[in-house]
Amino acid sequence: MGRRPKSDMKPGPKRPPATTPEGRENQLISLSVDLAERQLQDGTASSQTINHYLKLGSTREKLEQERLSRENDLLKAKVEAMESVKRIEELYQTALDAMRSYAGYEIDEMMDD
Repeated sequence: MGRRPKSDMKPGPKRPPATTPEGRENQLISLSVDLAERQLQDGTASSQTINHYLKLGSTREKLEQERLSRENDLLKAKVEAMESVKRIEELYQTALDAMRSYAGYEIDEMMDD
């Protein structure tokens, strides 16, 4: 597979550099995808590039992405459950402190015992 001379490649619009590392990474990813797309269209893409995009379109990859998405949802639910338990514990403690104060106990006295 022959490569085209660089003079034949049309540069895209010049973008200012990103201000964050994540933004810069996204710019580089975008440029890489654009280059891979041009290479695929021109027939100059390497076998690694072709295989990469073939794998992205496979059923297995889609299932893997779905699994990862569901794992993320599960982890978020676990975090929310832990936060909920913490809020409930705080509410119980507040209720117990209120009941103790209604019974005439000082909260500081109860903590010393």
